[in-house]
Amino acid sequence: MTPPKSGDGYVRMAEGEFEELLARAAERGARRALADVGLEGKEAALDIRDLRSLIEYIRFVRRTAVQTAVRLITTGILLALLAGIAIKLKLFGNGS
Repeated sequence: MTPPKSGDGYVRMAEGEFEELLARAAERGARRALADVGLEGKEAALDIRDLRSLIEYIRFVRRTAVQTAVRLITTGILLALLAGIAIKLKLFGNGS
C-alpha cells in the first residue's frame, strides 16, 4: 500500500497512523539502543536493577569515605591542640 502523496512530494497520512508509526519507531529505536549497550533480553530489567544498586553502593562508600576523612582530620587537629596545651603547661618532663 502506497500512501497518497501531495503535489509537493510529501506523504500524507492520518494523524492516528502517524502516531502509531512514531510509537513503533520509538520502540524499535529504544530496543536497538538497549541492545547496543548490552541490555537486551529477559534479564535486562534485572541488569538495570543491579546497576542501580551498584551505583547506590558506590555513593554510600563515597559518603562514608568523606565522613571518615573528616573524622580523621578533626581527630588529628584535636590531638595536635591537646599536645600543644600539654607542652605549654609543661605536663611532660621538666622543661626549663
